[in-house]
Amino acid sequence: MTASLPKLYLNLYWHMHQPDYRDILSGEYVLPWTYLHAIKDYTDMAYHLESNPDARVSFNFVPILLDQLEDYVQQFDSGNIRDPLLRLLIKPDMKALTQDERCLILHSCFKGHHEKMLAPFEHYQCLYNMYVKLEPHGKSMFNYLSGQYMADLIVWYHLAWTGESVRRNYPEVQALMGKGSQFTLEDRQTLFNLIADLMRNLIPRYRALESAGQVEISTTPHYHPILPLLLDFRSTRDAMPYAPLPHSAQYPHGRQRAQVHIAEAQASHRRRFGKPAAGMWPAEGAVSHEALTLLAEHGVMWAASGEGVLANSLYKSFDTSELPPRHEYLYKPYRVGNGKDHIICFFRDDHLSDKIGFEYANLHADNAVADFIACLESIHAQNASDQSPVVSVILDGENAWEYYPYNGYYFLSQLYAALSHHDNIIMATPSELATQALRPDSGLPIGELPAIAAGSWVYGSFSTWIGSPDKNRGWDLLCEAKQAYDAVMREGTLSDVEIAAASRQLAICEGSDWFWWFGDYNSALSVSSFDQLFRRNLANLYRLLGLEVPERVRQAISKGSADADAANAGTMRRGQAAEYST
Repeated sequence: MTASLPKLYLNLYWHMHQPDYRDILSGEYVLPWTYLHAIKDYTDMAYHLESNPDARVSFNFVPILLDQLEDYVQQFDSGNIRDPLLRLLIKPDMKALTQDERCLILHSCFKGHHEKMLAPFEHYQCLYNMYVKLEPHGKSMFNYLSGQYMADLIVWYHLAWTGESVRRNYPEVQALMGKGSQFTLEDRQTLFNLIADLMRNLIPRYRALESAGQVEISTTPHYHPILPLLLDFRSTRDAMPYAPLPHSAQYPHGRQRAQVHIAEAQASHRRRFGKPAAGMWPAEGAVSHEALTLLAEHGVMWAASGEGVLANSLYKSFDTSELPPRHEYLYKPYRVGNGKDHIICFFRDDHLSDKIGFEYANLHADNAVADFIACLESIHAQNASDQSPVVSVILDGENAWEYYPYNGYYFLSQLYAALSHHDNIIMATPSELATQALRPDSGLPIGELPAIAAGSWVYGSFSTWIGSPDKNRGWDLLCEAKQAYDAVMREGTLSDVEIAAASRQLAICEGSDWFWWFGDYNSALSVSSFDQLFRRNLANLYRLLGLEVPERVRQAISKGSADADAANAGTMRRGQAAEYST
């Protein structure tokens, strides 16, 4: 009689992040993506777990995202709305819109994936068709686009950005969608109040899921910096040996700054979830040996990165020119470091993660789920050891669903049902797996990595954030601002309140997102938005330090491209540049 194979453990891990979209000096939001993703993706993702109590997954919430979610709740509670688009939703008289307000509505309220978020709604499509006809006429089009047009457009934009779970379970949304047009102030206030309720309940819903043992919630260094680059620009060359680097040899006092981001993240997590996070997703899965050691020194038990980093680290650790088949080395956690400062690192299956992120949106949910399960069953069947394979599927938990029919409703519902009731698949969290793997005879494999090759989950390198002229120029501007910050701190001329404000602004500037967007592989419109916001943040830092803003900060860093390939740009990246097989 043939012995049965050990079970397969699935570490399904969703990463949630938005950079700080606020102008700190004015308090105004420059872009609305935090609250829009909150009412669509963060709401739907909680709903799917609440609806599938046997499913178990993990979520990573970056503290700066949580800061903004809480800030929106404070806006609703105080009535002082600092997001201009949200404020316009409840403007009493839409006939009295200024030219700037009309432009903001038009430039904002058609943003989204048209095929999945606009075309399915007849009235919304009609508004778009009118705009397309009139747009070539320039400002004269405002003679034809009435206040009622603007009211209907801003309502439909927010309806399109509600989650599928909201559309199915909230009668007020169904009533508005059924009405279709001629929305009144009362209609707009109803939608506004619903948005407020969704956002008030959001963090408590995830906290309840974790308290029930259904999810694990992890964190990221507070403002989402690329830790290895703060620590050492030269770590870039582990994966890109000939990459040009910024003119500045190092980020000034980068280790101290990295420590601040880690410590603040743990303080944030403890305040919101009652305990420090056991694990951290380093921003963009960006790791180096020094960065992982630093996390371990701060009591972090586990971290995670991409498959490319693991492959490069195995080459580096064992001085080999050839790796075994990937199923022999990928499907297990690895211990990095020795003694009390070791850390467990999970490495995602790029192939499976990218299937969810980029491919399954184009398949019927039945076929997509069947393919995913078949891939896991193949991994399970390939296992020739007496230990259970651990498959880590880690990806963006917010941006992919825009490209799925019904915001991924059917895919996620069927996926969780299939996984949680599969005879040979056990859904588990990273902390459970890390703890179990460290026990002798646990039935789980664990590998050892003497060395880590610095890199990220995107192509196993840092090419998305450094190494090109535009990205390096961004780093040089940041390094100059940091040197100015250090000089003012040495002078001791600022009050404690002023120091706190300047330090917060510096941390925002250190986030990874600004560098992500620099480059001609991204669309010109997106590059312009993030370029301007990054330079606004730098300018605000100089102002908070009491210094003149250098002229070079006023000059655009990157222009992007009108011909950017949408499949290789935007809010998500594949783990590997080319397709490969399992």
